[in-house]
Amino acid sequence: MSSSMPRVDPQRPAPLTATHHRIDDPELTVGHEHREVSGGWLRPTVFGMVDGLVSNFGLVAGVAAASAGARPVMVAGVAGLLAGAFSMGSGEYVSVRSQNESMRAEVEVERRELEDNPEAELAELTQIYIDKGVDPELAQLVAEQLSVDPGQALQIHAQEELGVDIHDLPNPWLASGSSFLSFSLGALLPLLPFLFGADVLWLAAFLTLTGLFVTGAITARFTTRLWYYAGGRQLLLGAVTFAVTYGIGHLIGANVT
Repeated sequence: MSSSMPRVDPQRPAPLTATHHRIDDPELTVGHEHREVSGGWLRPTVFGMVDGLVSNFGLVAGVAAASAGARPVMVAGVAGLLAGAFSMGSGEYVSVRSQNESMRAEVEVERRELEDNPEAELAELTQIYIDKGVDPELAQLVAEQLSVDPGQALQIHAQEELGVDIHDLPNPWLASGSSFLSFSLGALLPLLPFLFGADVLWLAAFLTLTGLFVTGAITARFTTRLWYYAGGRQLLLGAVTFAVTYGIGHLIGANVT
């Protein structure tokens, strides 16, 4: 009986289809680029900028509502800038340094386990890949190949079990410097009018709210949020801060006088 199906030579590779490509296909572009978001600078920079804007703006608004003249506001604002910047910088350094030390201690535990009980660690890595959906035999083979080099085995176990790249831990000095500088810049904006002798709170509010909106819009580049949504969220946060601190400062000033 004849068949209309073509004969397939088992020694020849199957033809490529629209959904399958050879890795060495010159027309195939492999890989894509990601933004750098894990180097220890993005979170402290954004957090420092927002914290500087909101906290010093709240301080300036409260003191301005409770006192007369630009000098008390200027003194309080400068003190808030310096204290906050050093607090943020030192806090980020200690936090990131402690996190790295804790992570290195856990990696050292994993290193000893690989030296003292390699069979159990191999079985553990195999099970991790099985849980991810890999065929058990293939998972065993992959785990064995990855465990040939002790250094690579440690890196793989740290990534799979601890969720950390041992060669890419955040830099505490970078985090500290980013936080210090960004907080200083943020805290300076609401203070600028008073540093130049202008007792104009609305101008400080305008600069602060603008800074918050721009900061939020910039951070949207690293997320899936729309820029105006992220900026508006930060602006709303600043507006609430202004209303609360100004109201409290006004009540305290009225009661004192």
